Amino acid sequence: MSRRVRLGVNIDHVATVRNARGGAHPDPARAAEQALSAGADGITAHLREDRRHITDADIDVLSALCRRADRPLNFEMAVTDEMLAIALRHKPHAACLVPERREEVTTEGGLAVAGHEARIQPVVRTLSDVGIRVSLFIEPSQDQVAAANAVGAQVVEFHTGRYCHVSGTERAGELERLKAAATQAHALGLEVHAGHGLDFATAAEILVIPEIVELNIGHFLIGEAVFVGLDAAIRRMRTAMDAASSGLNA
Repeated sequence: MSRRVRLGVNIDHVATVRNARGGAHPDPARAAEQALSAGADGITAHLREDRRHITDADIDVLSALCRRADRPLNFEMAVTDEMLAIALRHKPHAACLVPERREEVTTEGGLAVAGHEARIQPVVRTLSDVGIRVSLFIEPSQDQVAAANAVGAQVVEFHTGRYCHVSGTERAGELERLKAAATQAHALGLEVHAGHGLDFATAAEILVIPEIVELNIGHFLIGEAVFVGLDAAIRRMRTAMDAASSGLNA
């Protein structure tokens, strides 16, 4: 029996293109609507401290759009008082706590939860208390999974960037690391997601890990949309994921 892995589409880089000219086009909300029509199960958006792509106004619109569509908004946020206040105001379906450095081009690794439990746990508790599902974007390592469980997260999302950017025996080793972390997380009662750097091939490849129930993919799909359109890119990703899931469980 096959399983259906959810696909969350990150529309941050639609906003990146818009902001390059300072106008209103292309509109991230329009991209979100098209993504949902094409088969996305939810929308992900990262409101960064410097507002380099998604803006506060985008979050206002996306929150309303996802409520109307009855689809989840996954609000990626740094562990700061400012972002906590915004999350509490909008009450998205989920909040994914991510690391953030102003000088990075994109998120370069997972959130360091181990060793920082005292800072992260109150944020997790505050979000959870108002019904927001809390995910932690972490490296697939034993100590980070254990720390995510200790601070009360419901979900872990594994950073797949290294898996996507190495090859050969290194990639095989990264896959084993992802498998071990997913097994550990599932045994602790954590839901397992994955994302960062995934394309059609690598998204299908990591679905050999049966504990993964959701992939969050953005940059690749937005880039592919330049050539084939967003609808076609998402539909192809959905097909690749479904085929991989069916093959695993056939």
